[in-house]
Amino acid sequence: MKRILVINPNSSTAVTEGLREALAPFEGSVRFDCIEIAESPATIFTEEDVARAGLGVAERIRQNPGADGYIIACFSDPGLDLARSITAKPVFGCQEAGILTAMARADRFAIVALGPASVARHMRRMRAMGVLGRLAGELDLGGVSAEDAGRSDAVYACTLAVGQELVRMGAGALVPGCAGFAPRRAQLERDLGIAVVDPVLAAAGMAMGAVLA
Repeated sequence: MKRILVINPNSSTAVTEGLREALAPFEGSVRFDCIEIAESPATIFTEEDVARAGLGVAERIRQNPGADGYIIACFSDPGLDLARSITAKPVFGCQEAGILTAMARADRFAIVALGPASVARHMRRMRAMGVLGRLAGELDLGGVSAEDAGRSDAVYACTLAVGQELVRMGAGALVPGCAGFAPRRAQLERDLGIAVVDPVLAAAGMAMGAVLA
């Protein structure tokens, strides 16, 4: 059976467990092994967090050369370019996969970010991808944790309000900007009435296609 290593670049075991739950329905033809990076912070907030997490991602890939593919389960895609430079196996980042999938679902997409620092980082990546012309907008939640994004009712209420504003801005698909949102994806899609693309599941779909094709 093909094996895909899913690397949670933060240290939150709750986020890793949420990834396992979200990916469980996909297992059968492939196996998803989910790990976190214990030395990382619980949430990737700053540029330093991203840089350090990227090195941790590269180290986990070096430690697991037998995997058939890799997923970086953080919307900042820490270490994505570095990872692709050290392995010939396919490596997928959540932001890249989530955005590409959202653009297949709607003409214009939007992103909900954890905090304001994330927005500038996401914008740089989207500029490099050449997709800013399809972006309806990106709004943030003021600095919530990755764990609370998927577990807190209060944070969900804020996420819904932000999502509704992004729909008014013209979004036809929404990408939650953190792997921690995974437990709330289906509920958010029902409440908003538009496609909500889980970036981890988007990356998983691409990874499965790459290792099975």
